[in-house]
Order: sequence, then C-alpha cells, then structure tokens
Amino acid sequence: MFEKLSRSWELAKASAAVLNSDRELLVFPVVSAVCVLIVLATFLIPAAALEIFSDGYGPGAALFAFTFYFCQYFVIIFCNCALVSAAMIRLEGGDPTVGDGFRAAASRLPAIAGYAAIAATVGMILQALKDRDNNFIVRLIGGALGAAWTMATFLVVPVLVAEDVGPIDAVKRSVSMFKRTWGESAAGMVGIGLATGLAMVAVGVVGFGLAYVLGLVSSALAVLLGAVTVLALLALAVYQSALGGVYSAALYRYAVDGEMPAGFEGLQLEARGR
Repeated sequence: MFEKLSRSWELAKASAAVLNSDRELLVFPVVSAVCVLIVLATFLIPAAALEIFSDGYGPGAALFAFTFYFCQYFVIIFCNCALVSAAMIRLEGGDPTVGDGFRAAASRLPAIAGYAAIAATVGMILQALKDRDNNFIVRLIGGALGAAWTMATFLVVPVLVAEDVGPIDAVKRSVSMFKRTWGESAAGMVGIGLATGLAMVAVGVVGFGLAYVLGLVSSALAVLLGAVTVLALLALAVYQSALGGVYSAALYRYAVDGEMPAGFEGLQLEARGR
C-alpha cells in the first residue's frame, strides 16, 4: 500500500519536472477549456431556447445530445493530441512550440474525428447507465465500466499521434499496452490526481476560508480573494491536465521501447513482458 503511494508520488514529481522544463505545454489545456466552454454555450443556448429536451429524450433530442458529445470530445481529444505531440518532442530532447503541437494534431484529424465519435457513443451509453433514475446496481455497473474505459483508453491519444492507425486500431493498441503497463497507468493516474487534488483542496480551504474571514471586515476584499482563489483552482486544473498528457506520452514511450524517457529513469518501473 505505502509502496504504491510512494511510486505514485514519484510519478507525479517526474511528470511535473518535464512539464516545468517547457511551460508552453500549459497552453494546450487552456485552449481546450476555452473551446469546451464555447461548444457548451453553442449547444446550451439553442437547447434552452428551442426546449429540445422538454418532451423527453426522443430521437431528435438524442441526436442533438450525440452531436454535443461529439463536438466536446473532438475539441478535447484534438487539444490532447497537440499536447502529447509536443510532450513527445520534449521527451526526445527537442524544443517544441505550440504550433508544432497543433500542426501534429491537425495531421491526424480523420483519426481524431473517428475516435471522438467512438468516445461520444461510449459516453452516452455510460451516462445512460449512470442515470439517477436507474437502480443502484445499474449505476454501479455504469461507474465500473466508465473507470475501465478510462484506464483502457489512457494511451489512445499517444497512439493516435505517434502511429499511422485508425481510431479502432488505436483503441486496440491502447488496450494491449495497458495490459503490459497497468500498474504504471494506475499509479500515474492516481499519483497525479492525488497530488493535484490535495493541492486544490488546500487552496480552496485556505482561500475561501480567508475570504469568509475578510468578509467580516470588507466585502470587497472578500470578493477579490474569492476570485483569486477560483483562478488558482482553475490554474491547478490546467496543470493537472497537462501533467496527465506528459505522463501518457512518457508511458507510451515506455510501453513501446521498454525504457523510460529522460526525467523518468529513476522511477524503477518494472518492464512488462511484451
């Protein structure tokens, strides 16, 4: 138990070291977040104005929901591909630019669109299973399947940007590599999530706590500190997203080459039989 927690922490630190060497990588999750908000507004406004879901979840509403899911996933996957492409250049000793990442992602548009369609379909199915109107067992199954899908597809983005394969083959390759590196995948995801999660809790508690105290003296100061705290939490969320992208790129290299890239050699990860 303690060994796994220690390894998770080391994984998070190694990913942070690579990310800190090239802060430009943080641009990609910022662009992704902005685009996601734009897509959300683009669909939310007409959905509310036209009352698309007022008569339940019919064929028209289902098509609308699928289109929304597809656009959201496409934006997220495209930006993740750009991030991972740039991270791979950095891991290979290069000095990537933001343009390098986006150009690499643009060259894989058909595969990205195909995977976005797959992810949207799976996302809708999982959401249906986790619907609060279902019984506890069905929701539990939906949650378990969602976790399994997340783990199994953890390396899809690196495969899409590094190999000339379609979306279905990319999923198959990700599953195959996950079987060999499941310990590293789980430890990395838990380590990054735990480290940034604890940081976000600490920032939120201290920031909003101080804002409450200051509110007893000056409401203006309380609002200002609350706004700063929100921005800090958003910055941590961006950092976590970038950390995940860097780690997935490194783990892909490890799965393919059997050796960890620069900055990850000291993690003492055990090679899996390939």
